Amino acid sequence: MAFTFRTLTLGAIAAAAACSTGLALAQDPAQWPTKPIKLTVPYTPGGSTDIVSRTVFDAVSKKLGQPVIVENRPGANSTIGVTQLARAPADGYSFVSVLAAYTVNMSLYKKLPYKPTDFVAVSHMADLPMFLFAANKLPVKSAKELAEYGKTHPLNYASSGTGASAHMIGARFTQENGLNAQHVPYNGSAPILSDLISGQVDVLFDPALVPMPHAKSGKIKVLAVASKQRWPGEPNVPTMEESGFPGFVMNSWVGLLAPKGTPQPIVDKLSRTIADAVQSPEVKNKLEQLGFGAVGSTPAQFQALIDKDTAMYKKVIETAKVSID
Repeated sequence: MAFTFRTLTLGAIAAAAACSTGLALAQDPAQWPTKPIKLTVPYTPGGSTDIVSRTVFDAVSKKLGQPVIVENRPGANSTIGVTQLARAPADGYSFVSVLAAYTVNMSLYKKLPYKPTDFVAVSHMADLPMFLFAANKLPVKSAKELAEYGKTHPLNYASSGTGASAHMIGARFTQENGLNAQHVPYNGSAPILSDLISGQVDVLFDPALVPMPHAKSGKIKVLAVASKQRWPGEPNVPTMEESGFPGFVMNSWVGLLAPKGTPQPIVDKLSRTIADAVQSPEVKNKLEQLGFGAVGSTPAQFQALIDKDTAMYKKVIETAKVSID
């Protein structure tokens, strides 16, 4: 099934919300879906979240026999697109893709136009392991040596902006190891790598896709990965736990939410369909090429992850006194 791309103005969104009764339409889940599904991606077209969402839902569309309309609604660290879903009808035809940033935002913003209870979890679709990279100028060969070095030497760690996954992971690493480290937020991720290579930036937690080739060529160092297990694509890179940091697991991830009140049989059916899709060899290989690991969870498993990460990021943000309001 081909995707249909559409850009909506805020006025059109408001008009659609005003016309909606907000009541879910009961239907036999065995027959669902009987019309196109709308998927909101709260990030720009061509980004990792967008590509992963389209890759997964291309397969989902084929399995369900209905097209998926993908609408990009970027801005405000994903809160614009998520807010749109909170106002959508709970009829089983509106969903949103979210990153781990969704759980960060619960504590990062003092006020949000939605509540966690406005949504139901559908699926933890994919994981994005975060690797620890360091500038060559640092006299360290492991994450443990970096932690020891940072206790007596000032360091800085980069991210693509306040509240980004790299910021949160760097803040936790700094807090738990008593490091003398300063966060350096960039306006996007493009300039970070050149500064890491030149040594203007000391440390970066980032997915493998862009920095890893530079680590393999010797321009920067890769010290560890913050996932539970070693990444299959980089089996020689130890985990943070193997490096002496028990419990230090902080993947980013991509998941799917539905509006509160969406019929549970539909949520369950879509969750199963996503699990089948992401574990298919074709989709799994595509995700791995992007640096993602296929998951495909139950709604309960995804909700447990959301709850766990929300609590973890709340602690990190409060300790670091981070806010963007």
